[in-house]
Amino acid sequence: MRFAVRVRPGARRDEVGGTWEGPRGPALVVAVRARAVEGAANAAVVAALAAAFGARRGDVEIVTGARGRDKLVAVRGDPARLSARLAELLT
Repeated sequence: MRFAVRVRPGARRDEVGGTWEGPRGPALVVAVRARAVEGAANAAVVAALAAAFGARRGDVEIVTGARGRDKLVAVRGDPARLSARLAELLT
């Protein structure tokens, strides 16, 4: 399953949830403590999404946007379960 993500690096805590109206439509907000230096924020995004979706880190991939705040990510798993969880997190 693929969906848009808006990253907030340098946040007080790692958190997944909320909606941001971005250039590709609604995006899931992912706040991470890591700064956007040497891929640290991307690694934190993968870990936060894996935890939020109950997936392994290897099942989460940043498809596009590795160098920006707006990303397209893919999470492998049961599509029905992932869609339901995404709907929960977007609210």
